[in-house]
Amino acid sequence: MPAQGRKNVHGKTGVRFKSAYTKSKYENMLRNVVTDLILHGSVKVTEAVSKDVTKEAARLVTLTKKEDVMNAKRNANKFVRNVELDGVKAVDKLFKDIGPMMKNRQGGYTRTLKLENRKGDNAPVVLVTWVE
Repeated sequence: MPAQGRKNVHGKTGVRFKSAYTKSKYENMLRNVVTDLILHGSVKVTEAVSKDVTKEAARLVTLTKKEDVMNAKRNANKFVRNVELDGVKAVDKLFKDIGPMMKNRQGGYTRTLKLENRKGDNAPVVLVTWVE
C-alpha cells in the first residue's frame, strides 16, 4: 500500500501527479508566439507549434484586409496581446505595417525554414517569418 501524503509536493511519496498541459495553456502560448511574430518579424518554435502559428497569423492578416477596420481591430485585439515594442503596439503594427505589405497576396503570408533540432529533447525547430 502506498504511503499517504500530500499531492503534488515533494516529500515522503514524491510528486504523484504532473499538472496537465491544458488547452487554455496552449492557446495562451499561441497568443504569445503570434504577438512576438508580429512585433519581431520572426520567431523560433517547434514544428508542431509552427502549423498553428501560421494558421492564426493568416487569420489575423485576413482581418487587416476587411473594409470595416474598427470591427477588425476589435477582433484582432481579442487574440493579440497588448504589448509594445519601441512605442508601437502589436495590433497597430499589424494593421499599419504587415497588412498593407500583404495587400496583394491571396495567402501564404508566412514562411517556415527548418533549423537544427533542439538540444534537450531533439524536437525539430523551425523559424517562422513573414513573406516580403
